[in-house]
Amino acid sequence: MTQLITPCIWFDGQAAQAAALYTTLFQKLGIPEAPQSGKVGQDFLDQPDIMMAEFEIAGFRMLGLNGGPQFKSNPSVSFFVQLPTQAEVDQLWAGLVDGGEVLMPLDNYGFSPRYGWLNDRFGVSWQVSQGPLSDVRRHVSPLLSFVGKNAGKAEDALKLYMSTFPGSTLDGIARHDGTGVDAAGTVMHAQFYLNGETFMVIDSAAEHKFAFNEGVSLSVTCEAQDEVDHYWNALIANGGSEGNCGWLKDPFGVSWQIVPTALGRLLSSPDRDAAGRALAAMLKMKKLDIAGLEAAFADR
Repeated sequence: MTQLITPCIWFDGQAAQAAALYTTLFQKLGIPEAPQSGKVGQDFLDQPDIMMAEFEIAGFRMLGLNGGPQFKSNPSVSFFVQLPTQAEVDQLWAGLVDGGEVLMPLDNYGFSPRYGWLNDRFGVSWQVSQGPLSDVRRHVSPLLSFVGKNAGKAEDALKLYMSTFPGSTLDGIARHDGTGVDAAGTVMHAQFYLNGETFMVIDSAAEHKFAFNEGVSLSVTCEAQDEVDHYWNALIANGGSEGNCGWLKDPFGVSWQIVPTALGRLLSSPDRDAAGRALAAMLKMKKLDIAGLEAAFADR
């Protein structure tokens, strides 16, 4: 199944280095890559001025965007990694934590015999856990943390996402019992699938110094304009907001990019004048309009 939703991590000139680190660490674990995997490791480092790095770890496609210093990733969106053995958990942890920050040290927390949460040297947040792959379907899954003004809204968010994306199913919800700072019934952990892809959400009413921002966005690939319209309209409804160049924020502040496949084809054309016209048209748009992009490319 084609990956519909791709996390995009915002970097300040370090996308190539981050992509090289992540692909190298997962390759050392011996996890087979998907056949369509793109460039990995040193190949990226040969392109220091790259704007977008596309890479795969454990068959999971990700993007690194060199967007500048405006935004930084934070633990509001982390990447949950499930590995079957303690040795694999410890090996990946050692590679990610070097130069980073420990948020929860490696330990047995009951739900996993070996688990830890960290921000790596680039500020990207990872949760590394020992457990069977069958519990999560794939090794790497985005996890959204609903904190601050969003605490208690995780279930509303997963309902929005499941009603928007095809092939959506709920795997299960574990709820807070009210004995701590979180209200009874709010989401301690939920796992669900969008187009067959694993996502997780949690609520936390504890004090946190982070919130959703553009540091990690979720990019949705669309073949046709009706798909662009569907995802755009569904995600900005009831309190979301439009951004520029195909970016939006949903009602909870999570950033999304709704991107037609035509955009990549037009911008990568060997006809650089035509590609430049398509780019100029895109920069004037909020929701991306395929016909408008095609017309600018053709100079109509």
